[in-house]
Amino acid sequence: MDIFGIPIQALLGQLMLGIVNGSFYAVLSLGLAIIFGVLKIVNFAHGAFFMLGAFTAFLLAQYLDANYWVTLAIAPLVVALFGMLFEFLFLRRLYGLDPIYGLLLTFSLVLVLEGGFRVSFGSSGQPFATPELLRGTLNLGFMILPLYRGFVIVSALLLCLLTWFVIERTSLGASLRAATERSELTQAFGINVPRLITLTYGVGVGLAAFAGVLAAPIFHVNPSMGSSLVIIIFAVVVIGGLGSIMGAIVTGLGLGVVEGLTRVFYSEFSSTIVFLVMVLVLLLRPAGLFGREEG
Repeated sequence: MDIFGIPIQALLGQLMLGIVNGSFYAVLSLGLAIIFGVLKIVNFAHGAFFMLGAFTAFLLAQYLDANYWVTLAIAPLVVALFGMLFEFLFLRRLYGLDPIYGLLLTFSLVLVLEGGFRVSFGSSGQPFATPELLRGTLNLGFMILPLYRGFVIVSALLLCLLTWFVIERTSLGASLRAATERSELTQAFGINVPRLITLTYGVGVGLAAFAGVLAAPIFHVNPSMGSSLVIIIFAVVVIGGLGSIMGAIVTGLGLGVVEGLTRVFYSEFSSTIVFLVMVLVLLLRPAGLFGREEG
């Protein structure tokens, strides 16, 4: 069966690939949106934290013989703690200054992390085994779905929805939003705003690390794996609306699907379709699809 002259198997295969990529985009852009929404910092190191999560999982498996599920639980926590330390020691000194300083600092961190791992492990990449439980395939009737890719989609969606629920529907999320909009008033109510900001940065980079562990069995773990994604993730956040949680999730998934389908109908255009969408959104709605217009 063909659709517009394209075999349905090829169409569904690229659609599935788009959903998998969109799952990574959603988790990564969610973390970036949280950090920008609270800290107003352009976290250019987000892709490096994605890479750091994958490498942390690789090192845990290689040297401590940890299984995949242990690495999936521990690696994001380790990276989150590292991110919190980085925020406490360095980023905190830049709040209130021109955003270019935060961008330069986080870009410097990218160079240090990627350079260090490139010297230690090379640039060709390290293989990371798929967990044995998820090595099979599932016959859906209309397509064959690799179990691990199905797991990536489900776990990414659940994590995104859980994060949205915590931020939008709990007292912790209310405190976080209050600290973003009225930090001095929030501090007066006895809430430790600096500690809350540090925790928020840790959550944001922990999300990136979680995505990195999910990506490790699909891509080779290499120092540049985050650099190839970070520009797309910034585009996703801009399209969804800077600081918008739901915008990051929906736009990440949607653009992954659009990118996948573009590979079917006009593959040469697939690497630029995200940026074309960004230009169109900025022209028609500068605040983003889910962003709030100022003024």
